[in-house]
Amino acid sequence: MLCSKCVAVSFLLFCLFLHSANCADPLYHFCFSQENYTANSRYGTNLNGLLNLLSRKVPSTGFGLGSTGQGQNQANGLALCRGDVSSTNCKTCVVDAGKELRERCPHKKGAIIWYDNCLLKYSNIDFFGEIDNKNKFYMWNVQGVKNPTSFNGKVKDLLGSLSNKAYASTKFYATGNLKLGSSSKLYGLAQCTRDLSSLDCKKCLDTAISELPNCCEGKRGGRVVGGSCNVRYELYPFVNV
Repeated sequence: MLCSKCVAVSFLLFCLFLHSANCADPLYHFCFSQENYTANSRYGTNLNGLLNLLSRKVPSTGFGLGSTGQGQNQANGLALCRGDVSSTNCKTCVVDAGKELRERCPHKKGAIIWYDNCLLKYSNIDFFGEIDNKNKFYMWNVQGVKNPTSFNGKVKDLLGSLSNKAYASTKFYATGNLKLGSSSKLYGLAQCTRDLSSLDCKKCLDTAISELPNCCEGKRGGRVVGGSCNVRYELYPFVNV
């Protein structure tokens, strides 16, 4: 394990055959701060203001960050929507993420949550521009493929090419597919939060790809999902074209 808070989450078959927008429940979350705040404290007020700010700022471009307050009571946060998600669905996801995270991590000064459509992270510590290697989880399809060695190579090739495209793009986002035979394709996605530098985006994505064998070797689908980037592959289309 490369990080202290990595967990493994198997990909539920129910969600496997549905479009990702229908899987509205959170994928995972971490309450990573050891510090607490009270509901009526200055930090609590600043956090409420931050979440309102992000819900307004993020949908237009799919990414936003911000800070409210000062000193020890400053709340810092960012939200990222998947590159194909509409502004309306992006806003819905960010708003839901803020509500859900405060319920799941009550009074924690730092927390992060992921959905298929977005991620939301906040902390009293300024984390902007740093690769988050601590908050990370894996998901995979429980079904395997017939020729894992060849298939794993195809996955690495596809995601490697998408990593190169994502870090060179303005949105740090890339999708694509690779033909596996006459009637099947491999689909992939790579995305980073846009507070990173392009080189750190590439580093984050390449690290995530290198971790796929830890969870997903020979599996029909898999993801490595972190606080700064994520990669995913499936044998079915999972983004809006």
